[in-house]
Amino acid sequence: AGYYGDGLNAIIVFAACFLPDSSRTDYNYVMENLFLYVISTLELMVAEDYMIVYLNGATPRRRMPGLGWMKKCYQMIDRRLRKNLKSFIIVHPSWFIRTILAVTRPFISSKFSSKIQYVSTLAELREMIPMECVNIPESIVK
Repeated sequence: AGYYGDGLNAIIVFAACFLPDSSRTDYNYVMENLFLYVISTLELMVAEDYMIVYLNGATPRRRMPGLGWMKKCYQMIDRRLRKNLKSFIIVHPSWFIRTILAVTRPFISSKFSSKIQYVSTLAELREMIPMECVNIPESIVK
């Protein structure tokens, strides 16, 4: 989505509403390759610190990534990328996401847990990050 601070700190926006439907026959294959694409892109874009903005609004349950996939992603992320992640902002968090994160909190590092922030509105997000480069899908704006 752009950069913040001195220009080296990336803002990565991830809109869950565009994820594939879990009823696809090749769902696991698509999700695994999506993850590999995201990681390779992060490694190219992230020179310094970065933040991830996860847009959860307008996402039906069947498009939300499963707990197993999220755990695998976390485990496969390079130490440098985990260390340089400054915040993981979840916009419009559902009760499902809050519950999953609450249940898994004992199993993930306290450093990572402290980076998670919940944001209920786009106005709240606007107060946290520069929105000039952030492209919010129309379905989420509505």
